[in-house]
Amino acid sequence: MEESDGHQIPFVEPSGTESRFESDRKGAQPPYDRIKAMILSKAIPPDTKLNIDKLARELGVSQTPVREALQRLEGDKLVVGKKPRGLWTTPLLGERELRDLIEVRLLMEPWSARSVAHDRATNPGREMLTEIDRFVALGELRNEGYALASHDVAFHDMIFNAVGNSFLHDAFRQLHAHLHLFRLYPADLNGAHTIEEHRAIAEAIRRADPHAAEEAMRAHLFAALDRFSAGLRGGDTFSSLATVRSHILTASEPGQIGNGGGSETISPALQNTTTKRQYD
Repeated sequence: MEESDGHQIPFVEPSGTESRFESDRKGAQPPYDRIKAMILSKAIPPDTKLNIDKLARELGVSQTPVREALQRLEGDKLVVGKKPRGLWTTPLLGERELRDLIEVRLLMEPWSARSVAHDRATNPGREMLTEIDRFVALGELRNEGYALASHDVAFHDMIFNAVGNSFLHDAFRQLHAHLHLFRLYPADLNGAHTIEEHRAIAEAIRRADPHAAEEAMRAHLFAALDRFSAGLRGGDTFSSLATVRSHILTASEPGQIGNGGGSETISPALQNTTTKRQYD
């Protein structure tokens, strides 16, 4: 693996996973899951060229399952084709993309949480608490690069399934929010903050308290913005994410999300500063 200037970059497997990956070389874990874990953990960095032959040799499989895995990862928006240059991991979200993603989620998810909390007999609150307990029971495995993302999508899927609006559910799935966001904030891979926020949402839904469920979801999304913004810090290239949060707080008033009041000048999307590398 080389940087564009020719310097060698060592391949580092996700922390705490060496023995598992070594045992998986015999094919115990599908290439899709393994490559996905490498991307989420940044063992394969963002905006990195992928070499199918090298990946196949690294995983101990033929090129065919690697190609199939990369096709699926394109659908997940974790891999992108750049003609004629091949396949690359997608860059991290920029400031504008992060703000836009949270705005869309603020439109969908607080309302959805409120909607499903009305009926104590049929709401998914107990099922959601069971999912939280399942994730907590993973123990050290919670530190895997994909474990928190998998839990997050399962948790939020339960709400959208209970809403029963297929168009709304499809819109959420197409965001692939859980995958993009968790690449920005590796410090919460064990899910401590997320678990606490998810439990507050689930308990409010279980109690059939629509207002509390809506507010808990909104608080969760803003807390997520604060955490994920850490992935954009580290230099003067990025403006303060406090500005982004302030914009969303203003825009989250009824009728305001998406237009910023109609007059605010929005800074252009910023390119992430990760050095471009080649995995080849």
